[in-house]
Amino acid sequence: MYEKHFGLTERPFSIAPDPRFLYMSQQHREALAHLLYGVGEGGGFVQLTGEVGTGKTTICRCLLEQLPDHVDVALILNPRVTALELLASLCDELCIQYARDTTSIKSLIDVLNAYLLDTHAKGRRTVLMLDEAQNLSAEALEQVRLLTNLETTREKLLQIILIGQPELRELLARDDLRQLSQRITARYHLEPINRAETAAYIRHRLQVCGSSETIFSDTAIDLLHRLSGGVPRLINVLSDRAMLGAFVEGKRKVDAMIVQRAAREVLPEEGLDAPRSAGWRWLAAAAVLVAIGSGAAYFLLPAAQPGATQLAMKAVELPKIPDTGAVPPPVAVVPEEPAVPRDMLTITPEAPGNISLPPVDLRLALAQAGPNVAARAWKSLFGLWGVRSDAITDEQACAQAPGFGLRCLQGGGSWVVLERFDRPALILLVGAEGRRVPVLLSEVLGSRARVEIDGRQLEVPIAELKQHWFGEYRLLWKPPPNGSASLHPGDRNADVKWLRERLRQATGLTAIAADPLTYDAGLKELVRSFQRSQELNIDGVAGARTFINLNNLDTEPTVPRLGVAVNG
Repeated sequence: MYEKHFGLTERPFSIAPDPRFLYMSQQHREALAHLLYGVGEGGGFVQLTGEVGTGKTTICRCLLEQLPDHVDVALILNPRVTALELLASLCDELCIQYARDTTSIKSLIDVLNAYLLDTHAKGRRTVLMLDEAQNLSAEALEQVRLLTNLETTREKLLQIILIGQPELRELLARDDLRQLSQRITARYHLEPINRAETAAYIRHRLQVCGSSETIFSDTAIDLLHRLSGGVPRLINVLSDRAMLGAFVEGKRKVDAMIVQRAAREVLPEEGLDAPRSAGWRWLAAAAVLVAIGSGAAYFLLPAAQPGATQLAMKAVELPKIPDTGAVPPPVAVVPEEPAVPRDMLTITPEAPGNISLPPVDLRLALAQAGPNVAARAWKSLFGLWGVRSDAITDEQACAQAPGFGLRCLQGGGSWVVLERFDRPALILLVGAEGRRVPVLLSEVLGSRARVEIDGRQLEVPIAELKQHWFGEYRLLWKPPPNGSASLHPGDRNADVKWLRERLRQATGLTAIAADPLTYDAGLKELVRSFQRSQELNIDGVAGARTFINLNNLDTEPTVPRLGVAVNG
């Protein structure tokens, strides 16, 4: 909006991670040097900590770019998992084949060790990078420590990098984790940048966008540094809003007063001594007309006109605009509500599934998700199965599922995998700030999908969803009548008999058995045949994916599908 006003090629303070805007302060360079040294030494742990928004992701990107070609990296973004799930995620990242329904940590360690020995023999090295490592449980951390025991007679086979917030340092200082702490060969804590670095940071980003002028005054930078605490992400947010404020006031420079007003718009009110001023907010309305130019008249056309909805959605991204009476008449179309009214993105729970929902800005919806977004997503997912849940975390939801005759499946994969499951799922979408937001995927409608974000039901192009989704999902599925999560050769129970019957219905084949309750060799071959036909991992073990595919061949109305989701 303000780019032309300042002679810029694009917005300089977007919070999206763009390598073109990379700025390495002195301490960022020192942190990178520590990590490179730790990786170069081989084996053991490397630790990087810092407050939210201080540039840990920037450091990691630089590290990945500077690693030699013979180094393979496994990046795990969501370590809030069990030890078994952590090992499975590591195998997935390294494309290691394993029995998908295994419950044995030893079996995963065995295939991982074999892989690492093979890659070591080929002259390659493997690095495991754990982001948000402060969320690791003590059990998972102990398993991570044990991974460093995978070694040859001369060196470790796996290098591990722990990245996290300051809580990670406190966690590793615990007495019961001292063995892990003693194996850390390099550690660095990122502090906020100082005032001089703040000025250099702002100048660098403006130069990338084509500016050679001094847009921010010295007093403005002083205040920016004080209000942001030297946290780069907050510097971006404040600077972006301050430049918008200068634009709507017709100024070519950002002064301290404009920064103060910007802070009242984007920062919590604590610590801001003056009341929020409406004096310059209404000017943003004028910016609508300036920004869209001749499109203002087009904006006023009926919604049926092509493109009108998109213009409307762009307009509501502005701050709320009070009716001061001084606004030119065309701007009266801007509502006197918060920037994006919650009810714009909401339909009532009773709304039929065939009602078309208005298009939305997905990034904005993700940014607006509140602290209870996970609880709402799980409540809605359980609701599709006709039950009520008060779970607020993945762990609680998966613990409650068996009580409702359900099971929980967490994993990673492609969009094709989700469509084959044909089950509503929680997918983790990544917003502009790197925040992972649980989103309920309830229905697929051709090239669009119906999702729910923090209680809001939206229709979003699948292509746009994929831009924010990196493969993580959670879903519920219905196990056999007695609740078996998996069935293995040698098992004997009533669910084995149920499996025989379902396979007979699905394939028309029957394995003659002396004891229908026993999982014998004949049944194993039937399972393998079914897995082959469904393009599953062919291991002869009936697990979650095998059961889900079997249930998909049934017309049972109580199982919600992505095609036609059942509203609970």
